[in-house]
Amino acid sequence: MTASSDNSVESKTSLSRLAPLEAVLFDIDGTLCDSDPLHHYAFREMLQEIGFNGGVPITEDFFVENIAGKHNDDIALILFPDDLQRGLKFVEDKEAMFRRLVGEQLKPVNGLYKLRKWIEDRGLKRAAVTNAPRANAELMVSILGLSDFFDTLIIGSDCEHAKPFPDPYLKALEVLKVSKDHTFIFEDSVSGISAGVAAGMPVVGLATRNPEHLLMEAQPAFLIKTYEDPKLWAALEELDKKGGAHTA
Repeated sequence: MTASSDNSVESKTSLSRLAPLEAVLFDIDGTLCDSDPLHHYAFREMLQEIGFNGGVPITEDFFVENIAGKHNDDIALILFPDDLQRGLKFVEDKEAMFRRLVGEQLKPVNGLYKLRKWIEDRGLKRAAVTNAPRANAELMVSILGLSDFFDTLIIGSDCEHAKPFPDPYLKALEVLKVSKDHTFIFEDSVSGISAGVAAGMPVVGLATRNPEHLLMEAQPAFLIKTYEDPKLWAALEELDKKGGAHTA
């Protein structure tokens, strides 16, 4: 019994069944860059300003549970259940504040450019898949110097359903013309991991901000702290040995 359970654990953390690899898909917020503190700051300041929650600033826990990784339409409904139009206007104003903050303070997750080189060297296709508004997504990708890296940018609002539904990741497969059996995903939120798993792909979860026990409930293949994590590079090396990638 122990041997077989060991094997199942081994296969859970392995990406080798994807060989030959065709594509890698990335979320943006919290996955390419640690932007959640900027989102939290903007929400906290603006909600406090309008007396939300009796003027008591929202906590990190409230942010993780109700905001992180969710689509703005859903956030508007959570924060302003009785006045959706006000909620939609609020999140729009909040995004403008976020874009002002992001220009000065956005930094890539450690090891991102090493991973970029690994992907480029193997000629893999790649897409950014996000619930963020297009203006935010394009700005962050540009600041990180990745505008030429991604073949396509898929926005949740452009799909019938945003994450946690699988639609944005399924659309990425369609646009890139690749198979879910030869593609994996990087994600940092419960919503995003759930979307990737529902789309039938293994998801490597980044524990940049969200609690590991919550991320694990969404069933990622495994979790890493940054792209320098030895666990990731062991999995990529194993993938290379098994048959590498479809080269362009």
